[in-house]
Amino acid sequence: MNKPAPIVAELGRPETPEETAARKAASSKAYRSSQSVRNLIAALLATLAVLVVIIFAVPRGEPAAAPSVDLPGIAADVESTVDSPVVVPETGDFWRVNAAELVGGSPVVWNITLAPAADDERGFVKIAQAFDADASWAPQQLGGTAPTDTIRIDGIEWDVYTPGGSTADQNVSYGLGTQAGDDYVLLYGSRSADSTADLAASLVPQIRSLTEAP
Repeated sequence: MNKPAPIVAELGRPETPEETAARKAASSKAYRSSQSVRNLIAALLATLAVLVVIIFAVPRGEPAAAPSVDLPGIAADVESTVDSPVVVPETGDFWRVNAAELVGGSPVVWNITLAPAADDERGFVKIAQAFDADASWAPQQLGGTAPTDTIRIDGIEWDVYTPGGSTADQNVSYGLGTQAGDDYVLLYGSRSADSTADLAASLVPQIRSLTEAP
């Protein structure tokens, strides 16, 4: 004997086969929808977890400092190459050496680029020692600018250069140059006249040695 179909409270009677099939289909659809939502939430949580790992696992810190330039070592190699003494500034705590190199050509030039070490100071000064050269070489470095004046610094006479807008390097605003024996030493850049003169004064003993060399 078959068991009678249960009475559905909402209907007050047993479900028809069609109603049973529709109810099961609706229930299955609702289940699948809930599973999709759960899967989406799980995927989002997994993505967030990966981001958190990346954020906290990647090393943090200050950018690596630029490698220091071994000015005395490079200068010694240059002196050996050109068989002549070269000027080597005392940088102290104020200056940082950004570059130092021997540039071939006519004439050969020993180049040093200095910049203030402090973050609140701006500008740069290049020191260029042109071997077997005179003042006629300097305008080649300064876009054709000729000296506009002369000044004496610790007994040494220096040519004064004030490049304008026609120079090849628009950042160069002031320069000082002097004959040092067979060589011509030029300081030029974007620092003030006083700052450039202070650097020139620190080179005077070496300028004298070059001038007095046999």
